[in-house]
Amino acid sequence: MKFQNAVKRISSRTLLYLVLIGSSFLMVVPFYWSLSSSLKLEQFVFANPPQWWPNPLTLENYISVFTKIQFPRYFFNSVLVAVVTTLAHVFFDTLAAYAFAKLAFPGRDKLFFVMLLGLMIPFQVNLIPLYRIMAMLNWTNTYMALIVPNLTSIFGIFMMRQFLMTIPNDLLDAARIDGCDEFRVFTKVALPLALPGIATLIILTFMGTWNDFLWPRIVTSSEELYTLPVGLAQLQMKNTSNVAQIMAGTVLTALPMIIVFLFMQRQFIEGMTAGAVKE
Repeated sequence: MKFQNAVKRISSRTLLYLVLIGSSFLMVVPFYWSLSSSLKLEQFVFANPPQWWPNPLTLENYISVFTKIQFPRYFFNSVLVAVVTTLAHVFFDTLAAYAFAKLAFPGRDKLFFVMLLGLMIPFQVNLIPLYRIMAMLNWTNTYMALIVPNLTSIFGIFMMRQFLMTIPNDLLDAARIDGCDEFRVFTKVALPLALPGIATLIILTFMGTWNDFLWPRIVTSSEELYTLPVGLAQLQMKNTSNVAQIMAGTVLTALPMIIVFLFMQRQFIEGMTAGAVKE
């Protein structure tokens, strides 16, 4: 019996590892193909049979990205918009989530339910009204239009509320007894305990803002305000789809997201798995 259980356990683990290795392979190969294509000459990108290793290896595509489009300017715009938006999400989403999770006020649950209904409305439905508001405020083709509509999100509030609800109320009550006002309870007790959830919010918000194409393309008309996704689209139109150069720009665009995840992956995993195991 023990031998059979051991065989079953080894078989199940082997199957699990094979599935994980296979899924990891499927995720890594596209990125590797983009990286290798960015180091090839254009005529070898779609060579048959495929070249898995660039031969000859060249940095010409990366040089072209910096010379044919305003890549440093696009990069600066993306960093500015993504960082400001992410910091705003961390503050406003977490603060609103704390109110919905830990403060008692009339109509709290009904208000939260009504807010969640907004998740059912696609962004495209709000696109025209939101653009008209930006035009009325004379914010079109400005950083305000890129940043202000994205300062908070319903999903971020919902996610942080679910995380903050796992914090024991006794800890918050102890801080109140010690003389802390509600904002200090939030900043000194709730925020430090919510770091894994905040890390998850940071990664998801940064990634969504960094990759956003539709809204920046609509509200900006000057190349000085283009973000990286919009700028790379310009590269495609200007150079008749030079795939190798587009892959070089894509690799450079992906690097900040990879760096952010590498620095915060432990907190991100903790935040994603919070509440999955009960003691």
